[in-house]
Amino acid sequence: MSKIVMKTPIVEMDGDEMTRVIWKMIKDILILPFVDLKTEYYDLGLENREATKDQVTIDSAEATKKLGVAVKCATITPNAARVEEYGLSEMWKSPNGTIRAILDGTVFRAPILVKGITPYIPTWTKPITIARHAYGDIYKNTEMQVPSNSVCELVCTDNSGNETRNLIHKFGESGGVIQGVHNLDSSIESFARSCFNYALDTKQDVWFATKDTISKKYDHHFKDIFAEVFEKDYKTKFDEEGIEYFYTLIDDAVARVIRSEGGYIWACKNYDGDVMSDMVATAYGSLAMMTSVLVSPDGVYEYEAAHGTVQRHYYKHLKGEETSTNSVATIFAWSGALRKRGELDGISELSDFADRLEEATIRTIEDGVMTGDLALLSKLENKKKVNTETFLKEVANRLA
Repeated sequence: MSKIVMKTPIVEMDGDEMTRVIWKMIKDILILPFVDLKTEYYDLGLENREATKDQVTIDSAEATKKLGVAVKCATITPNAARVEEYGLSEMWKSPNGTIRAILDGTVFRAPILVKGITPYIPTWTKPITIARHAYGDIYKNTEMQVPSNSVCELVCTDNSGNETRNLIHKFGESGGVIQGVHNLDSSIESFARSCFNYALDTKQDVWFATKDTISKKYDHHFKDIFAEVFEKDYKTKFDEEGIEYFYTLIDDAVARVIRSEGGYIWACKNYDGDVMSDMVATAYGSLAMMTSVLVSPDGVYEYEAAHGTVQRHYYKHLKGEETSTNSVATIFAWSGALRKRGELDGISELSDFADRLEEATIRTIEDGVMTGDLALLSKLENKKKVNTETFLKEVANRLA
């Protein structure tokens, strides 16, 4: 069988631990036999990030801006224990955070649904895509402990040296804590445009929620920018596609989400998205069945699995023990990148292959062949737990 020919490479970002092992398996078993794969390769494994002083992460993000599509393996964000384990010269930043900042991107996460695994909320019959703003708020905060009998103020000094002061709190005998958070108009607008573009791309409604009734300046500013961008540049396009933009309060959104059937994009501020993406993933069944794509407002896409490097399985693998690691989200990262490359380059065969790869993966699970984590969740009769490599080969059989 002749292989599908690619025109433009995709950026390939290799990763760490068990997902790195699976990465090579997926390429060898599911992609290279069918596609004349062209990639610009970057090794984001922790050892190479250390060797390059993390320049490789920056280079991979810049390459993604140039080529438009990337696929990324899960990577380690080192803590103190990892610094010692890998002999690192410093505690390198999260590669995802670095890439998000360079691409000015928004993260979209959506569950992969299969028969036999019922969401804990049974009305959720369609995927809920979480769009998380990936800048500012408490993730770039400044905070301090405050001694008793202190006065804390918010101070802004403009270009001319003029000060504006607002009282935060007069502390009495009890001390306390304060924090300052910020965001940028440009980042909020990029977030809005990414959400609206992705909605048009996937033909889904957008729900956005903040707490503007309480946060009358900060959260209300998010609401105003979203409304302004939508009315100016997207309302007509949404009407043409028969989709809608809907704003509500975050607590009302949570109630609506629980009662819904799914099938929309839920845009969340940074902290809300951090929490709600894990809640949605767990409620659908498994973080290992969650796709993740970073989308920039100018149409750059970086696909990855939503989960980590599966450290526990990697240590078993190093001992020569058999693992049954779920590779589905990583397969869907590859299929997402290949589909988008096919769309951008006008290669329908490549996009069709991505569709067939996902269909073969889902069909394998629905035929009762699955890894151990899914076997624990699945209500199918006659299900069969298989190891990591066997699952991929079963997918390949159905793909062929």
